[in-house]
Amino acid sequence: MTEQSNISQLSAQDAQFLYIQSATNLTHVMAVYIFDPSTAPDGKVRFKDIIEHMRKRMDISPMFKRKLYRLPMDIDHPYWVKDEHFDLEAHISHGRLPAPGDWRQFCIHVARHHSKPLDMTRPLWDMYVLEGLDNVPGYAKGSYAILTRIHHSTIDGVSGAHFFAAISDKDAKGTPAIPLPKSNLPDNDLPTAAEILNRAVNSTVTSPVKLAQALLKFAPALLSKAQKNLTGSDEKTETGVPETRFNGPVTPHKMFDAVTFDLDELKKMRLKVADATINDVVLAICSGALRHYLTKHKELPDDSLVAVAPVNARSSSGEESNPGNNISAMTIKIWSNIKDPVERLEAIRDTTRETKAAKSGLSARIMTDLTKHIPGVTMAGVARILTDERFAPKMSNLMVSNVPGPQIQLYMNGAKLTHQYGLAPLAHGMGLFIATPSYNGTISFSIISDRKMMPDVEFFRECLQKAFEELRDAIPNAVARRTKKTAVTSKKPVTPKDGSVMYRRVAKKPRATASKAVGGDKPNVK
Repeated sequence: MTEQSNISQLSAQDAQFLYIQSATNLTHVMAVYIFDPSTAPDGKVRFKDIIEHMRKRMDISPMFKRKLYRLPMDIDHPYWVKDEHFDLEAHISHGRLPAPGDWRQFCIHVARHHSKPLDMTRPLWDMYVLEGLDNVPGYAKGSYAILTRIHHSTIDGVSGAHFFAAISDKDAKGTPAIPLPKSNLPDNDLPTAAEILNRAVNSTVTSPVKLAQALLKFAPALLSKAQKNLTGSDEKTETGVPETRFNGPVTPHKMFDAVTFDLDELKKMRLKVADATINDVVLAICSGALRHYLTKHKELPDDSLVAVAPVNARSSSGEESNPGNNISAMTIKIWSNIKDPVERLEAIRDTTRETKAAKSGLSARIMTDLTKHIPGVTMAGVARILTDERFAPKMSNLMVSNVPGPQIQLYMNGAKLTHQYGLAPLAHGMGLFIATPSYNGTISFSIISDRKMMPDVEFFRECLQKAFEELRDAIPNAVARRTKKTAVTSKKPVTPKDGSVMYRRVAKKPRATASKAVGGDKPNVK
């Protein structure tokens, strides 16, 4: 491998998570894993066992041993270089939950750890092993947590899920969950001054051309959108973002809570509305919870809340092993102004279907795609303006991220993984993030918000539980009920062995009907 091929520069999308970081907007993600050591040798796992396990898995990703090399005045995007002083034990620490060691103390501890900045002079990750969870309901005695923080410039949801699978085992004996690399990863070289200058000039010169090409790609969708705005035909499917408590400036202090559901229950809910997806159900539960929460506080707006949902932009399987970000985003109206849970799910289904076809929600998608072609010095300057609370754009009320995880039992050091949660960055103008990682037949709704915006985060957790139960117990709509029928009046001839002709009933697929919720006819609004 040549020296040139070992130079690794951050992509524009990776770099933007560095540029937008501030004292109140930390841009790392954090995964929380709960382990039951009863399946480990002798029924316990020592702290040094975890360190040695990670030492053996260092070659699964280059992110472990490389650090940032930022350029003066951010004249171009930073580079990844080898950390000459890398010390694994400096990245893994240990602590114990204070008494009484219950769920409330656990959530407070998790939120405080998430609120602390990473050391940006070292490789951008760390692990914190937390013991003393014996009084947390649902956790086995002796359970411990591993809180893993990774900067968002290094990883996105999909590559993050692959990273955890790579450090996990598929049995208590230590068999890796996925195949490990057969050779050591090459180190990232420090580019020369000439190489840095050449890349910076090339980026500045070619970026306007690439930006124009990207705009041309979106031209048909933008033209269609403009025509709809002129005719008013799009008025009922995409409106502005209503003002809520989540659209203010955020502080350094975060809140965390979570609730876990059976994934099979969400699959059953999906069948209540024809052609609905698990993602639609997740959005419907979040929407119902926000409706309950804001109604309690007498703050429910007349217009529907709007969510941003990240979209995996990887073109093929196998790319998830590459660290870094490859995501787009779409804005989705979640119909929080519809009272009936099934009608709300039906409206969300129609909205997400249209959004995925690029007929709506263009703003977030264009923003995420066009930033790939903006020069580093320009992006850094713009990011500093946009992250100022005085200029932060209001593109949505919240973000909802649903990243499917492994649906098999995983282990580490012989201890079995029982629960997992996810925490992500907030931003000025978007102070609520709901992450919904799934694992081994469960899905966890992880709530991340600001202490001033949501001081009663445990009440919002109760709202999620209530919204889940409402949708679970709701009666399916007429189309969904017809799809469940196994027989209708049409008949098909059957010829048995004796030659006589008989008839049996066969199922027919019902014709899809348009949603009543989308298009303005909302009988149960408010």
